Amino acid sequence: MSNLLQFSGHLHFRHRLVLSILSGKHVKIDKIRPEDKNPGLRDFEVSFLRLLEKITNGTVIEISVTGTAILLKPGIISGGPLTHDCSLSRSIGYYLEPIIMLAPFCKIPLQLTLRGITTDENDLSVDLLRTVTLPHLQLFGISDGLELRIKKRGAPPEGGGEIQFLCPIVKQVKTLNFVEPGKIKRIRGIAHAVRVNPQFSNRLIESSRSILNRYIPDIYLYSDVYKGEESGKSPGYALSLLAESTTSAIHCAEAISKPGVAPEDIGLEAARALMAEVNLGGCIDRKHQILVLLMMVLGSEDVGRCRMSEPTSRTIQFLRDVKQFFGTSFKIVPVEAGSTQLLYSCYGTGYVNANRALA
Repeated sequence: MSNLLQFSGHLHFRHRLVLSILSGKHVKIDKIRPEDKNPGLRDFEVSFLRLLEKITNGTVIEISVTGTAILLKPGIISGGPLTHDCSLSRSIGYYLEPIIMLAPFCKIPLQLTLRGITTDENDLSVDLLRTVTLPHLQLFGISDGLELRIKKRGAPPEGGGEIQFLCPIVKQVKTLNFVEPGKIKRIRGIAHAVRVNPQFSNRLIESSRSILNRYIPDIYLYSDVYKGEESGKSPGYALSLLAESTTSAIHCAEAISKPGVAPEDIGLEAARALMAEVNLGGCIDRKHQILVLLMMVLGSEDVGRCRMSEPTSRTIQFLRDVKQFFGTSFKIVPVEAGSTQLLYSCYGTGYVNANRALA
């Protein structure tokens, strides 16, 4: 049965399910934490499966008795207005990142409300998803009516945040040709502090400026204030930074509050992380390699090219999985001799959104 692909292990769980739904191939994942004293799927993974069930129609998900194996038979991506309460073990970014990959191919435009933790140290925060991930979708011609609204913040562990994600549908994504990284021309940032002294966000901003001011004059760090109900249930603060180049390449970094660490140190950490990202170069930062490579594979039947830094281990596995699901492999060559930056190119599959309700 060539329509069934088998994988093992709990890593790369989300993007395999996304590839399965997009390609229409059944996927079986076994050996999910078999040696663990608490084997099988975690609550956040089950919550993600529930969300996939809501966003699609006709998807069959079978989980083994022990929870260590799962079979997914994909249906069509239906979209529409949906609400989902995320598990509090992971932030909203964990759920939204894969959903953003599916959203443009819904049957009707997606209006998704997610509730839970808005920022944690494992996944992209909602600020970065709004200011960095969505502009990456615009590279592929998905822009009209694309937005993310942060209604309430929610810091770990209690959460209480809420966001609304609106995404238009497209028939086909454009071919990407993005090989000029350009020079960094401006730095933007958002600091937020909820259920703590509101002065904290100013302290974050001042300390990160002490590093960033050495490089570039055009810096605007915005202090985002949420009061009362809108600030969720737990105290916390974070700083999200992004650097934009003359060719609209965006690099991002963030740092989040830790117990016993002063806001100044968090601000410095975010600024240094941003500098490290910019130093790696390329047109796409490491956190968004997978999204961009997937959209290149789904692009129209033409050669897509993109310049990025070296692939992360997640990206490498993703490229292997893409080859299994779509049969597409990438040509990856150094931009010039001795450079750490690579040029990724592939021939798009010409993926057409067959789910789209015909107007």
